[in-house]
Amino acid sequence: MKRVLILLLVILLIVVVYWLVVKKDRNTTENVKPAPLTVSNQNGAFNAAFANLLNTYYEVKDAFVEWDTAKVNKAAVRLKTLADSLPVHEIKADSTIITLADADAKTISGEALGIIGETDIAEKRKSFYTMSEALYEMIRTVRYKGEVVYHQHCPMAFGDDQEAFWLSNSNKVVNPYLGNKHPKYKGTMEGCGDVTDSLDFRNK
Repeated sequence: MKRVLILLLVILLIVVVYWLVVKKDRNTTENVKPAPLTVSNQNGAFNAAFANLLNTYYEVKDAFVEWDTAKVNKAAVRLKTLADSLPVHEIKADSTIITLADADAKTISGEALGIIGETDIAEKRKSFYTMSEALYEMIRTVRYKGEVVYHQHCPMAFGDDQEAFWLSNSNKVVNPYLGNKHPKYKGTMEGCGDVTDSLDFRNK
């Protein structure tokens, strides 16, 4: 009988220790939130290079609005060069942010090359869409403080039910997927779309 009581006490003691020590530690670990990734002010070299990249992207966008493939290609060549030389490793930030920014820069460069290599303007616009999303993510990652950038949406970029996005330095919608010389809509759908986000890190 004593052995049974001792065994029960031992089991009870093990249960108490588990709840007080092991379970408490697990809950504490689970409730710890990961530290946010931080970015301090970018240096002048990065800001100047990124501003050039963004302005050249806008040139590509505007050329798509005009359905001018020669201008699209010319701007895309410059954009690739700027993406390849973007000094992401000079960003004062967590290494994870630098890695993400570097990956986005490589995507932008690759899609610029895709734009240059494609002969069909619809295929060029597909590369432009992928590039736009990489640039959007990059702006959010590095928290670019140079200007407000608007993320805009076309609900029918590649057919009546295929959406796409692009970036603009104005909240006015001027659609680069439908443009002003569309074979079906002509210039009637140039203003089709909406603003889905605005990125403004100037005072943050």
